[in-house]
Amino acid sequence: MEPEARQRYLRTLPAVDELLHRPPIQSLLKSHSRPLVVDSIRKVLGEKRRAILQGGTEEAAATAGLTPDQWTEAVKREVAAVFRPSLRPVINATGVVLHTNLGRAPLSAEALRNLVEIAGGYSNLEFNLETGDRGSRYEHVEEVLCRVSGAESGLVVNNNAGAVFLALNTLAEGKEVIVSRGQLVEIGGSFRVPDVMRKSGARLVEVGTTNRTHLRDYEQAITGETGLLLKVHTSNFRILGFTAEVPLKELAALGEARGIPVMEDLGSGCFIDLSPYGIEHEPTVQETLRAGVDVVTFSGDKLLGGPQAGLILGKKKYIDRIKKNPLNRALRIDKLTLAALESTLKVYLEPADAVKTLPALAMLTCPEEEVKKRAGRFRRKLSQDLPGDFKVTLRADSSQVGGGALPLQVLPTWVVAIRPSTLAAASLEERLRKSDPPVIARVKEEEVLLDLRTVAEEEEDALLGAVKKVSGNAECGGRNAE
Repeated sequence: MEPEARQRYLRTLPAVDELLHRPPIQSLLKSHSRPLVVDSIRKVLGEKRRAILQGGTEEAAATAGLTPDQWTEAVKREVAAVFRPSLRPVINATGVVLHTNLGRAPLSAEALRNLVEIAGGYSNLEFNLETGDRGSRYEHVEEVLCRVSGAESGLVVNNNAGAVFLALNTLAEGKEVIVSRGQLVEIGGSFRVPDVMRKSGARLVEVGTTNRTHLRDYEQAITGETGLLLKVHTSNFRILGFTAEVPLKELAALGEARGIPVMEDLGSGCFIDLSPYGIEHEPTVQETLRAGVDVVTFSGDKLLGGPQAGLILGKKKYIDRIKKNPLNRALRIDKLTLAALESTLKVYLEPADAVKTLPALAMLTCPEEEVKKRAGRFRRKLSQDLPGDFKVTLRADSSQVGGGALPLQVLPTWVVAIRPSTLAAASLEERLRKSDPPVIARVKEEEVLLDLRTVAEEEEDALLGAVKKVSGNAECGGRNAE
């Protein structure tokens, strides 16, 4: 488009005052401040100006041809958007249970109730109700943590990266930390074990090779400067084939014999063995502690099924030192996290209830046939109302654990596959993502896949409504089911 044409289109845009003084927009001033409305007008005008400058002739002409009512609606939408929360609930139809980008583990109903009750008023966060003196916020979860895990003592900070950092800084600042080369992992967000270790003040000593490390490698690396033996659970990847690593029990025995603490970062810690449900065996926190490790760290919002937190468990003499580290205050958790975490941990007092009560565990252990039944019912409902140019089928697929946990685990599932004939699958996915509520789905081979494993039953009606709405709600439905 010629520069003269762009300038002509730009001149058709109304001025800020012109829009502001239109009666429908003036009515906004009755419920909103003038600066807010003016800022919204300017933002709308800015977006339209960019559309003319960066778009083609058709887009520029459409922008310049907006009616007064369309300008008014655009401003009203922008004002409303200011008050809409940026952090919003979404429907996770991806089949990734511990989806890091979607907040990982959903909380249980009891955790939500406790969180809301504590958030709505004052609490005994750091107040001892028995003595009337100042208390410790960690007391609210330490007892149940120790009861469930068998640890001598425990501490909770804001996330597992913080837990690892705090433990390293406390136990090995200015000293050497020995780690197997095959465990120097990088996880999401460019979190690298060597980087965290360097920031903690500890000095990394790599031993072994990428695929094989032996006990003698640790023994030969120990010096008078060694402060810690560290084992990092490679929860987000596996090395297969010709491999060897030192069992934690043997490493713990070496540490005890040499007077050096042994720590394991479990990453995605779990309290129950999920192998009876067809899930690959993951070392539990209890197994790790029984192996003789001195300190273990893990996340609260992965296989544990609770809120974001970093849990540090182990022998009291080491945990006491970590508690006294001044950095602990910078990493401490708030009352809302404590409320949700306490409720989550108490579920494990009756382990058999955990897979039913905690949403993440219920999704992980849901039988394939149950997922198939739900998906089949959903497909029948959906196929009755979608336009005829949308083909809806039921097919086998696989879900993922997610959250850097069990990378080789395949969860057999059944998905509802939607294939639009007049719309690209990527466009349908985008429409769903921008719907209200937002629906996060997968695209595979020009189909949009909805995996009901990660959709709560109470979300099904909202999911159904969102798909119908973005698909056009045509009248010729009911002919496209297979």
